[in-house]
Amino acid sequence: MLEILVADDHKLLREGLKPFLRELGDDVAILEAANFSETQGAATSAQDLRLILLDLSMPGMNGMRGVEALHGEHPDVPLVILSGDSRRETVLSAVQAGASGFISKTVSGAAMVNALRLVLSGETYLPSSAIAEDDYSADSDTGGREANGRAALPLDGLSPRDREILALVVEGLTNKEIGRRIGLQEVTIKANLRSLYRRIGAANRAQAVRIALQNR
Repeated sequence: MLEILVADDHKLLREGLKPFLRELGDDVAILEAANFSETQGAATSAQDLRLILLDLSMPGMNGMRGVEALHGEHPDVPLVILSGDSRRETVLSAVQAGASGFISKTVSGAAMVNALRLVLSGETYLPSSAIAEDDYSADSDTGGREANGRAALPLDGLSPRDREILALVVEGLTNKEIGRRIGLQEVTIKANLRSLYRRIGAANRAQAVRIALQNR
C-alpha cells in the first residue's frame, strides 16, 4: 500500500487532491492532517508512509522550522511542499530544510502527478521559477571555470540516475523502453528528461544526444 499524507488546513484542497493522488498507484491510502501537530501524529502512526505533502502556511508550521523538524523525524520519507508562494528564495529555503520537491498550488492536477512521480522515483522536483537562473554557469570573475580551475561541463550537475537515462537516450531507446530498462513509468522518464534537458541546455532530444556525445 502506498500511504500519502496530505497536510493542509483547507479541507476543500485536500479533497480536491485525492483523485489525482490515487493515480500514483493501484493501492493508495490517503492520510490527512489540518495542522502541524496533526501532521506529526499522522506521520508517526502511519504504517508505510511513502510521501508527505505539506502546506507551508498551515497552523503550527513555524515556517521552514516545521519542514526541518518533520524531515528530521522522517528522513527517509520524501517531503513535498505545497504552496502558493513559489518565489526562488522560498523554494531553495525549503530544499535546504529537507524538502524533496516544491509544487505551486496553481499547477494543474496532471502536472502535480508527474512531479510527484518524479519525487517517488528518488529525484527532486523544483518549479521552473527556482531554476531559471543557470546554476551551472560560472561567475564572471572565474572566466567560466570552477574553483579548481577546470572548465565547467554541461553534464557536471547531473545525478547518477540522470546520467543513466541520458546514456540510454544516446543509445536510441524510446521513453517507454528506458522506463522498462530501469523500472520507471514512461511519464516519469518524460518528466525527468524535461528537467535534464533544461539543466544541460538542450532544447530537444537531438540536442541532448549531441551534448552528451561532445562531453563524454
